[in-house]
Amino acid sequence: MAKPRTRYVCQGCGSVQGRWQGQCPDCSEWNSLVEDAGAVVTPFSARHNLRGGGRAIALVGLDKEVPLPPRASTGIREFDRALGGGIVAGSAILIGGDPGIGKSTLLLQAAAKIAVRGLAVAYISGEEATDQVRLRAQRLGLGAAPVKLAAATSVRDILTTLGEGPPPALLVIDSIQTMHSDLIEGAPGTVSQVRASAGELIRYAKESGCALVLVGHVTKDGAIAGPRVLEHMVDTVLSFEGERSHQYRILRAAKNRFGGTDEIGVFAMGDGGLDEVGNPSALFLTHRGEAVPGAVVFPALEGTRPVLVEIQALTVRLASGATPRRAVVGWDAGRLAMILAVLEARCGLSFSTCEVYLNIAGGYRVSDPAADLAVAAALVSALSERPVPAEAVAFGEVALSGELRPVSHGALRLKESAKLGFERAMVPASLKAEKGSMPLTGFRTLRDLVDHLLGR
Repeated sequence: MAKPRTRYVCQGCGSVQGRWQGQCPDCSEWNSLVEDAGAVVTPFSARHNLRGGGRAIALVGLDKEVPLPPRASTGIREFDRALGGGIVAGSAILIGGDPGIGKSTLLLQAAAKIAVRGLAVAYISGEEATDQVRLRAQRLGLGAAPVKLAAATSVRDILTTLGEGPPPALLVIDSIQTMHSDLIEGAPGTVSQVRASAGELIRYAKESGCALVLVGHVTKDGAIAGPRVLEHMVDTVLSFEGERSHQYRILRAAKNRFGGTDEIGVFAMGDGGLDEVGNPSALFLTHRGEAVPGAVVFPALEGTRPVLVEIQALTVRLASGATPRRAVVGWDAGRLAMILAVLEARCGLSFSTCEVYLNIAGGYRVSDPAADLAVAAALVSALSERPVPAEAVAFGEVALSGELRPVSHGALRLKESAKLGFERAMVPASLKAEKGSMPLTGFRTLRDLVDHLLGR
C-alpha cells in the first residue's frame, strides 16, 4: 500500500518544502509553512509518468499558411478523378474489389504511364511471379514501360531492397494479405500480420515521400478483408465495383483525406485492358426507336457527375389467390415496397395481384433518393401499359404522404439531360426552371403524376 507523500507549502510565496520549518527559506516568512498531503506515489506511477522526459512538439494555428500537397497524375483521367486530382506524394492508398474485377490491370496501366514519364515505379507482387506480370503487361501493350518488378512477400526484404537506393515515386503492393513481417508470429493474411505489414509499409511511405498503393482482398460481403484498422491507417480507400458479366467498372472513393469521397471513375473492360469512359450515360441508356411501357430515364448524380440510367419496370397479372413476387436489381427492395405502398394508399392503384420486377439497365446500382419519382413513373407506366415519352426524364423524392420533394443539384441534372438530347423533365413542382433550361412539368403530389400519366 503506497503512503501519501507529505509536503509543506508556504502560504506566502507558494514554495514547497519536504519538512516543516519555522521560517520559509525562500521568502523568510515565519510560521507560513502548512502541511499538505501530496499525490499518492507508487512504484508503477513513478516509472510510467509520461509528463516529462519527452520531446517538445511545435503547435501551429489553423491560420498558418501551408502549401498544398503536390499531386502526380496517373495518366488515367478517371483514376485521377476518383483520387481527387491525382496521387499525393507520401500518401497510402488502399484499393479493394472482387477477384478478377481489374484491380491489378488498372494499377499496372497506371504504373506504366507514370514510369514512361521518367518517374521510378516499383511493382511488388505477392501472388504472381514476375513473368506473369510481364506477360500481362505485354498483352496490354505496356511491355516497354520501365517498371521495376519483383515477386516477394517479406516486408523486411522489400524495405531493405528499397532502402539501397532513392525511394520510388510509386510503390504498388499486390496484395497486402500476402505480405508478412518476421516480427509478428502468424501466417500471412492474419489480422496481426496484415496490420503489422501495412504499418511498416505506410511508415516507409510517410518518411520517404513515396506514394504507396496497397491492393486488398475482399470478403464475400464485399468488405475489405483483414482488420478494420487497415482502412483507418491509409489515407484513401478505393472500391472497384462492377459485375464481371458486364462491361463497365466503377472506381469509387470510400475515404479520401486529400479530396472528396463523392467522385467516381468509370471504366470499360476491353481487349486492351481498362478504357476510360468519358460519357458514362452511353453505357446505361438503351438505344431504342420508340417509347416502351415501364421504361423511364433517371439522371443520377455521382459526386459532380450526372449519369443518366434507364429504370425498367414490369408488372404481370396473377390468378386470384396467388402470392405476387417482388424482384429488384440495382435498387433497394425496401424502397420499392415503400413506393408501391404510397401508390396504393395515396393514388388508388392496386399492385396486390401483380408481380413486380424492377431493373436498373446496364447493371448500375442506384442509391439516390431522387430515383423515387422515376421508379413510380415506371411502375405506373408498366401497370397501365402507357409508355412515358422517350424524350422525358424524371427525378424527385416521394414522401409517405404522397408529396413530391425536391432533390439536390436539380439544375446540374437538367443540364446533363439536355446535353444528351432529352427535351422535357418531370420534377417536383417546387423545382423552378432556370433561364435556358429544358421545359419542366412539375407535380405537387404523386397523385398528380399518376393522373398525368394516365390521362385523367
